Amino acid sequence: MRGLGSETWASWKGEPTAFRFDVVAGLTAASVVLPKAMAYATVAGLPVAVGLYTAFVPLIIYGLLGSSRVLSVTSTTTLAILTGAELGHVVPDGDPARLLAATATLTALVGALLLAARLVKLGFVASFISVPVLTGFKAGIGLVILLDQAPKLLGLHIPKQSFFPDLVNLVRHLPETSLPTLAVAGITLAALVGMERLKPHSPAPLVTVAGAIAMSWLLGLSAMGVSTVGTIPQGLPSLTLPDPTLIQALLPGAMGIALMSFTESIAAGRAFVGPGDPAINANRELVATGCANLGGALLGAMPAGGGTSQTGVVRAAGGRTQVASLVTAATALATMLLLAPILGVLPQATLAAVVIVYSASLIQPAEFRAIYKVRRMEFRWAVVATLGVLMFGTLQGIVVAIVLSLIGLALQTAHPRVSVIARKPGADVLRPLSPDHPEDETLEGLLILRPEGRLYFANAQNVGDRIRALIAEHNPRVVVLDFSRVPDIEYSALQMLQEGARRSSVTFWLVDCNPDVLDMVRRAGFDRELGPDRLLFNARMAIERYRHLPTPSTPAARKGSSEDTPP
Repeated sequence: MRGLGSETWASWKGEPTAFRFDVVAGLTAASVVLPKAMAYATVAGLPVAVGLYTAFVPLIIYGLLGSSRVLSVTSTTTLAILTGAELGHVVPDGDPARLLAATATLTALVGALLLAARLVKLGFVASFISVPVLTGFKAGIGLVILLDQAPKLLGLHIPKQSFFPDLVNLVRHLPETSLPTLAVAGITLAALVGMERLKPHSPAPLVTVAGAIAMSWLLGLSAMGVSTVGTIPQGLPSLTLPDPTLIQALLPGAMGIALMSFTESIAAGRAFVGPGDPAINANRELVATGCANLGGALLGAMPAGGGTSQTGVVRAAGGRTQVASLVTAATALATMLLLAPILGVLPQATLAAVVIVYSASLIQPAEFRAIYKVRRMEFRWAVVATLGVLMFGTLQGIVVAIVLSLIGLALQTAHPRVSVIARKPGADVLRPLSPDHPEDETLEGLLILRPEGRLYFANAQNVGDRIRALIAEHNPRVVVLDFSRVPDIEYSALQMLQEGARRSSVTFWLVDCNPDVLDMVRRAGFDRELGPDRLLFNARMAIERYRHLPTPSTPAARKGSSEDTPP
């Protein structure tokens, strides 16, 4: 096990202070992770104790199995809002016993799906959703969280519907704002933002939570109408078994949560790989996060995944191995055993402020601007992904994100470039004919075409139409298809090519086929249809062969177009 295996002991042996660094990093991370974990539990509509459970078991299991030395696997903003949406759908009445059973079932399903993905080696799905679409999806999640927590800052109780109706209801109920609650929220927000700006990765959440608890106890904020966390069970979490009757209802949502858990874990793990650290193993991460969720489910934890912010704290504090995660988990255990009664007087507005401050980073206007500057189409995908979350909901937003990524991939490959190849005068250089180089030479009667990219059913017709248009424009005797830029050709595209060659009055030659494409051509019998000596090594060989063909008139080099008079 790389997390706590021989590499960890070797690092301690080579540098005795490594263990001390890990302990300090674990305690520092705990000061940030534990308050945020409790806050994220409220985002999911769960008791704050569930947040502590999620910062306990998953951290231990991932620390033993994971491939990252510093990744911190607990709850995250995205997973919390997705969990809340799914649980709200299955347990609309909020019955506590059924809610805890549904949470255990959902978390166990997420873990089982991650392990199943490992069995079929689906580690590659870490890059399945495109970056622009993921940017838009996270921005939508961020806006949903901000609106979800805003009533808690104001002391309002508004029934949840969907984003835009909730926004209208919030505006209508603003006159009912609780001023004491708003004051607590304002002080907490100012303290959090101020400390984060002065010293990033500081234990700002711990300081603000401790200050809010002291203020609540000394001033009796509960008597003033400020909502508090309430009773938190003291002691170890009890064994919670999943409810098999909920599996069918929770499975679709669990698939989306599992995808986001893995995507976030891989992204965070790769972002914090240090010099000399082993590379992140995607399939091993599936096992580690899957087992972390399965283990957490038995003790009532919500779905967990690797988080960028808490991992950044571990790295910034000098953490070097997963011992830091074990120290954080031990701190969570101590909190459950000793501090649970004290946490009961914590104002809900403080937790809402913590959520808002650390969820606002999901909305990245600079990233939207960068995407817009580079490519307008992908900027539109990002915007649509954001609107998908706001209009259809968070879990449905994942479907929108995946569909957009697939559409984007299809659009990028549906119209591959088909270039006319010419020769640079006075040089043995072949390149696409373009207005930038009007002096490039071609041979009269010879048309060299170079498709680029994989040829398959979605682009076969477009490629065929483009080839036919170029043949009609240049009226060649011989068409050379240069496949040097074609890594693969699917059956539909090969069949289209064969049919086009059979119906055309011009002669086709194939050149520069890679072994896989050449094997497909031979198995389809296309080489026999072309005839002998029409599968050539490269385009230069095709040019030399064409020069020696017997013709009524000698082909001559020309500049510009084939209508120029030969010299």
